[in-house]
Amino acid sequence: MELRIGWLYPKLMSTYGDRGNVICLQKRAQWRGFDVTLVPLDRQSEAAQFATVDLIVGGGAQDRQQEIVMRDLQGAKAIALKEKLDTGTPGVFTCGSPQLLGKYYEPALGQRIEGLGVLDLETKHPGLEAPRCIGNVVFEITASPLAEDLQAQLGEPPIVIGFENHGGRTYLGNVAPLGKVIQGYGNNGQDGWEGAFHRHAIATYSHGPLLPKNPFLADWLIQKALQEKYQTAISLAPLDNTTATQARKAMFERLELSSRVKTA
Repeated sequence: MELRIGWLYPKLMSTYGDRGNVICLQKRAQWRGFDVTLVPLDRQSEAAQFATVDLIVGGGAQDRQQEIVMRDLQGAKAIALKEKLDTGTPGVFTCGSPQLLGKYYEPALGQRIEGLGVLDLETKHPGLEAPRCIGNVVFEITASPLAEDLQAQLGEPPIVIGFENHGGRTYLGNVAPLGKVIQGYGNNGQDGWEGAFHRHAIATYSHGPLLPKNPFLADWLIQKALQEKYQTAISLAPLDNTTATQARKAMFERLELSSRVKTA
């Protein structure tokens, strides 16, 4: 079996170590014997290339790079990406990527940049004098059916740990939040929600990068991608997650949240 991972604008949107999410997916699939192909989806790509991938990864960017991406990802490319996500292709999008999937982004300087409208959310920067949302973030996944799938896999509610660093504040419309904040700012530091979830697409402000710290999310994405592609049930062989487990335990202890750690 082959897994084709589409990487959105790898040179422009890989801030804060988000390349690690691509590496994590690639290695965890290869370790299980799957063939993996990385497909860059950037300014040189044709819209038709979006249809060839089984899983999509998007990272963060500074405002200038994000503006370049949002202006390029229009027309046929936007239609192709929206169709993939609306029909169930899994994806993981961190920081700047959820903003471009939303309705619009209002930067601290400059004009509003229209998004793709895949997710019913809006992002606004409160101004140059406003403090950034920076620090460790911990949240419990509540989005359905993701929460139920992970609970069945882990045996307890799934807790995600990551690192956030964003100036924009995101406000959700008619879209499910990814999870409920336990510690940190989340989408806007006010309503207690973190991220968004659409079909099989995960949108979040959690960097770190996200997937190596929370390998159960990587496995869920791989499994869903292969199931969608081959239209058959897929069982993933277990991997040794000792290092990730130890790292998660250390961070939960540092944040005085060790009673909520999951050792998977």
